[in-house]
This record gives sequence, C-alpha cells and structure tokens, in this order.
Amino acid sequence: MTFKETIQQGIPDQLPKAKAYDMERNHAPKRKEILSSEEKKLALRNALRYFDKKYHTTLLPEFKAELEKYGRIYMYRFRPDYTMYARPIDEYPGKSQQAKAIMLMIQNNLDYAVAQHPHELITYGGNGAVFQNWAQYLLTMQYLSQMTDEQTLAMYSGHPMGLFPSHKDAPRVVVTNGMMIPNYSKQDDWEKFNALGVTQYGQMTAGSFMYIGPQGIVHGTTITVLNGFRKIKKQPQGGLFVTSGLGGMSGAQPKAGNISGCITVCAEVNKKATQTRHEQGWVDEVISDVTELANRVKKAISEKETISIAYDGNVVDVWEHFAEANIKIDLGSDQTSLHNPWAGGYYPVGMSYEEANDMMANNPEIFKNKVQESLRRQAVAINKHTEKGTYFFDYGNAFLLEASRAGADILSEEPNKEFRYPSYVQDIMGPMCFDYGFGPFRWVCASGKPEDLQKTDNIASEVLQELMNDSPKEIQQQMQDNINWIEGAQENKLVVGSQARILYADANGRTQIAAAFNKAIKEGKIGPVVLGRDHHDVSGTDSPYRETSNIYDGSRFTADMAIQNVIGDSFRGATWVSIHNGGGVGWGEVINGGFGMVLDGTIDAQRRLENMLFWDVNNGIARRSWARNDGAVFAIKRAMENNPNLQVTLPNFVDDDLL
Repeated sequence: MTFKETIQQGIPDQLPKAKAYDMERNHAPKRKEILSSEEKKLALRNALRYFDKKYHTTLLPEFKAELEKYGRIYMYRFRPDYTMYARPIDEYPGKSQQAKAIMLMIQNNLDYAVAQHPHELITYGGNGAVFQNWAQYLLTMQYLSQMTDEQTLAMYSGHPMGLFPSHKDAPRVVVTNGMMIPNYSKQDDWEKFNALGVTQYGQMTAGSFMYIGPQGIVHGTTITVLNGFRKIKKQPQGGLFVTSGLGGMSGAQPKAGNISGCITVCAEVNKKATQTRHEQGWVDEVISDVTELANRVKKAISEKETISIAYDGNVVDVWEHFAEANIKIDLGSDQTSLHNPWAGGYYPVGMSYEEANDMMANNPEIFKNKVQESLRRQAVAINKHTEKGTYFFDYGNAFLLEASRAGADILSEEPNKEFRYPSYVQDIMGPMCFDYGFGPFRWVCASGKPEDLQKTDNIASEVLQELMNDSPKEIQQQMQDNINWIEGAQENKLVVGSQARILYADANGRTQIAAAFNKAIKEGKIGPVVLGRDHHDVSGTDSPYRETSNIYDGSRFTADMAIQNVIGDSFRGATWVSIHNGGGVGWGEVINGGFGMVLDGTIDAQRRLENMLFWDVNNGIARRSWARNDGAVFAIKRAMENNPNLQVTLPNFVDDDLL
C-alpha cells in the first residue's frame, strides 16, 4: 500500500500486528494510578468504540495492559509503519490544499527529531499531546484526505468529531483541547479525564499542529537573554547564564545562549534528552561531574568564551555547588516543565531519573513531597546567588508558583508584588515586546525545499529593513534584533523537522512579510507557505503568571482576550484555529489560542492575511492599552492612525495623588 493509500484508509479493516515497545525511543513516564475499577472499564469502553466489535476480544486485554502499565491507552498496535516527518505538500492525498498543509504540520509535530515522546503522541513539555491515541491520528488524517474547501473538521481534545458543512472562508479545522468546566481543572482532573480518554493537554503549539521544533523558543530565549544582559548593563561575552531542562522546548536554551554570545550551563536529568541535544549540535559539551563543571565554567569566564555546557544531573546541585565555589552567575532561570510537577515535569534532587520515575508512578504522594523539598532547596541556593547580584527571572514555566506552593522562600515583602523575582514577561517580554505588538510570527515552507526557506528568509529580511527605515524609535531595537536574527538564521542551523522560520514582528511587519510571500508564491518563485505563531504572543494567551503577568488592572486572571482572539481569527480567514486549557504554566492556569494560515498565492489568501493578521495582534494591544500599559497605548494609537476602520476605547489615567 502506498503512503497516500495508507492515509486514506484511516483505521485499517484488518488488525495490524502488535508492535514491540521500542526501547530506543524516549517514552513518556508512567502516569499515576487514579481510576477506580469502574472507571477503568469506562476507559476501555471509550477506547474500544473506535473499532469494529469483532476485534474487541483481541484488543481488550491489550488496551487493559497498556492502561495498567503506562496509565494511558495509547494503542501502540496502530502506530503507522511509515516514517513520520513533514513531507512536501504534494505527497499528501486530498482534495484541499489547506487540508494537505494541516497533515504536513501534524506529521511534523510527531517527527522523531521533533517530538519528545513520539510513540505517546507527545510533542513537548512531558504531556503536550497532539492526540490521545493512534486511532485518533489515523481518523484525523483520513478525514483531512477526504475534506473539501466547503467542510470543517471539529477536533475535541484529539478526537476528530467529524467533517461538517461550512464554506471556503471558514477554518478547515477547529481544535479544542482540555476545555474543562472550571471546577474540574485541577492537576488530578487532567490525570483522571485523560486516562478515561475524554480530554488531553494540548500544551500550546503541540495540540494545535504548529510546533516547529525548538527553533521557536530558541528565538524567544535569545531575545530574552539579550535583553536580560541589557537589563543588568553587561555584555553577554564572558557572562554566565544558568538554567535547566533539555527537553522538547527547553533544549533551545543552550543554542540561544550561543547565539547571544554568553556561557550557558543547562542541567538535565534525562540522559536521552541530553544525548539528543548534543547530537543535534544544540549543546557543545556534556559534563557529568559538578566539580569538573565548575572548573570548566571558571575557564570559560576567564577566557570570555561563547559556549554551552549540559550538566548531566540535577540543577539544584549546580546552584548549590556554584554558591560554594563562589562562581558568579549573571542570569539565572529554570525551564523544567513545572506546569506538570508530579508527572515528569520536575525531578527531585538526590534521586536518579529511574528512581524518580518509579516513585512517581508507585508512590505519588512521597514523590510530591520530594519535589517540594527539592524546590525549597533550589530556592535557598538561588537566593544565595541573587544576594551576590545574580538576576533571576521566572521563565514562565510556573517555577515561582510551584515553589511558593511548596513553601519556598520566594515570596516578596513588597506591597502589590507577589514573588521576590519577576516573570520574564513582567520585566522583559511584556514591556519591551508584547505591548508594542511584537511576538513570535512563524512560517513553514510546505514544499519542503531548503531553497524555499532561504528565499523566504531573504524576503523577510528585505521587508524588515524597509520597514525599519520609517519605524518610530520606540521599536527600533526590536526591529534591529530581528533583522540580525533572520540574517543569521541559516548560519545557526535552526531547522529541526519542517523547513520553518520564526521571528518577532508586529502587525504591520507580519502583514507585509506575509503579503510578500503570497506574491512570491503567485509568481512561482516559492511553493505554498503555512503561517502561524506561538500561542505565547501578544493576543493569544491569558496567563496571569506569564503572558499577561505585566497587566496590572486586575484583569490578568480573566480569559476574554484568548477567547476573543480565536473566535476573531476563525471568521477573519484562519485555515485552522485552536483553543486550549493549559499551556506552559499548567492545567487550569491558562487559556491559550493559536492559528494556522495557508498562503497559496491567491487573491483570497491576500484578503485573509490582511484581515486576520491585523486583528490577531491588535486585539491584544487593545487589551493591554486598556490596562494602561504605556507601550500598548502608543502602539494602538499608531494602529488607529494606520487603519481608520480601527476605533479602540482608550483609558483615562488617574492621578496617583488623588487616590
């Protein structure tokens, strides 16, 4: 059977042979035992409904064994035999070019070089899933191969509910992930309902088919590190950045450190993750002994090297040993998946990776205590460094939130300030980027050709150079940083998986770049392009401890912006839209939305990109302006001057003395 025929058949009529558990792959940890005996029966009923009754006798014991051994039913038997990667768009079957592009993006998210736990359909973050099981994947790909441009596929937490009649300007796919009734959004609720097979944690770009490998966060981390050193008024050369995590997203940190020009130490407890990043060239050296690490760092500081070092162990040991060795850390952060602290997102100090995984599954309460004890130790060590001048920031992974819940000494004594340390959005990304409309615009060359990516890089660079000539001084630094980024993108070898690129741009920049791409497609210079962005953006996400942490009017705990964003994108021309409960900071802690848009060189694509991209950014600027953020007030006034159809309610400022 050809690849196209395999996609078109969906769930096969004849059961494929059972597959052996592949020990070469990085697998998700066993999830905790949480279902009652009756709920386990329900989980099995839910799984078996995908298959003809004649196969239930064969599949029931197999699915039961998966549930008991792994805490989830993944349906490993149905994992495809073909290689999983983003093929050129013409290799996909179908009636709709837009649907083919979505298939490409789904397969990119599950590429072995991209996904953290590919056999469990998890892209990053320990639990950021594209689908709950392989039956959902097979059905979704089949539906997309059948879809016309007059249909929309409704996706309920990985489950393809079906194709519904719509129209050519409607989204081809609408994705929802984990959209729980609010009282059922605690961590154990995710464990329970995910085990039942009725919801999933889509993270951000995992469940919305828009992950482009670690390149996305490389750029964001590069911008953060550069601006972090600017904040402490120090050049990156010879400066030391200490952090942790080399998984799907956080593996970007050492690469970003190298691009910024500093010394990066990144600790990771999972040897397979460290090995992957080292083989990919995203980290320069691996050291397993903390004393050897300290000596290597001292040498790098004295010689002002630009180097990234992975520490094969726990970051708490690094913080503590560097304090004893009197090594000055300039920038410090943490990028472990603390949105998921009890199920593999954070590993406690003093235990091996294997011991921790065993305790996580079999003694979850003791494991939780160990995690919280480790967080308290980490906070003590961090406090010692910050007393000596280290600038520490929360990198939006819920480190400060979970440390505070563990009773760590990180609360602030200052009025109106929750934590001793800021979120990087509060200090850096919010006031310097998001308030001005700058966020993570990205694109994928659907042809799969590296030369198309090179051409789009050149187009984007030319557009930004031209826009910078007339841009106000308030955004000159952002413009220059991103011009430098795109000009060095090929040299830095950022592509993992699809031929993709990311840069930070405002609404005008995104629209102008997209229009230039669409023109090049029309002229036959490049193939189709998929536009998207990270959810971590100006408008897409309501997250009180990250994306909206620099909103101080009391509305940071509301989710109107994210909901308005995805609804607005859907009727303004997005090819697909997604809205999720949960993201980088955790289940129940954030609502975030994303989109994908296919450019095909047509007048329709031009109309859609102009309409949708303008809204997608200015929705968030308007909300930030209403919160009285100075940069956003400046940006929304500028947007209204450029587009007379935009009319936004502006805030009146109250004199502090009056209050």
